[in-house]
Amino acid sequence: MTAEATAGLENSALAIAAAGPRPWSLPRPDWRPLLLGLGLPVAAALAWEALVRSGLATGRLLPPPSRIAVTLWKLARTGELWPHVGATSGRVGLGFVLGGVAGILSGLAASYSPLFRRLVDPTLQGLRAIPSLAWVPLFLLWLGIFETSKVALIAVGVFFPVYLGVMGAVLGVDRKLVEVGRIHRLSGLDLARRILLPAILPALVVALRTGLGLGWMFVVAAEYMGASEGIGYLLVDGQQLGKPDQIIAAILVFALLGKVADAAIVALATPALRWQDAYQGGR
Repeated sequence: MTAEATAGLENSALAIAAAGPRPWSLPRPDWRPLLLGLGLPVAAALAWEALVRSGLATGRLLPPPSRIAVTLWKLARTGELWPHVGATSGRVGLGFVLGGVAGILSGLAASYSPLFRRLVDPTLQGLRAIPSLAWVPLFLLWLGIFETSKVALIAVGVFFPVYLGVMGAVLGVDRKLVEVGRIHRLSGLDLARRILLPAILPALVVALRTGLGLGWMFVVAAEYMGASEGIGYLLVDGQQLGKPDQIIAAILVFALLGKVADAAIVALATPALRWQDAYQGGR
């Protein structure tokens, strides 16, 4: 290395030392994906508002966004909305935990035991095709009209996609990865922790997101079962009283809660999936 190059490196090092440590700061969030995702619904809402205000549409059966916003504001200001949000979120949360845990355990059992898979899986696949409303009279008869039947119905909706996703993910693990673990004499627990779990984790996250989405769908049927509070109760109340603005407001609350819950799962799973070098869809 020449004397000039050595002197340049020394000067750079001295300059960095004189500047001191850089102040620590949080990474700036990128709001562009959020703004881009809001573009289509906001544009559609503005267009419908303009059509109603210009007299080209009546807005009787599909109220303009301004009326829906006023309805939501009234429900929130009077405090009527929050007990309904809490009741529905609690039911979905408990049903998601119960159905998710049962789906994971059953999926693992079906993937590890061919006997269990041949014995149980055909029945579960048949039950999976039953619509949510078909369970309602049976659960009312078995469990009554209180919270137990509602949570059970939501858990059923969560269970099937999680079960199917976990079983398919484990059965789809590359056999060579398992053989490498056995060559290195990994125990059963180490094999599951270091090879199987990372291999199935992306599919498990997708299965949980799908199950959570079905949980939000099943809660509507659950809250038709004699509920006195919940977002589904607001839907029924709006239908019986002829309030389309309340119905659409309740649907928007469902959409917002579902999106927040899905984003929470993605945020919790992201640190565990940083190792993925996957195709990003055009990037």
